[in-house]
Amino acid sequence: MFRFDQLIRRDTIIRDVKQRHPETLPIFEEFRFRPSCDDCEIETVARKNGLNVLDVVDALNRAAFRPEADAPKADQEDASSQTPA
Repeated sequence: MFRFDQLIRRDTIIRDVKQRHPETLPIFEEFRFRPSCDDCEIETVARKNGLNVLDVVDALNRAAFRPEADAPKADQEDASSQTPA
């Protein structure tokens, strides 16, 4: 179950996010966050790179807490392969 206290915030350390939510790695790459910045806060690196902090945090939270509807569609494939009796 989703809890608001688990959200990624602007003051979260990048290394912590990467360890807890490996699915955010492509987002960090997309925003060109370098590995040398892993011990910094998201806000610090975003500002240094000229990025909107809220956009970065939103993208990270979307990747980390993707709804179950976006999960692989194995159930739908199983249902479509069944033939009616």
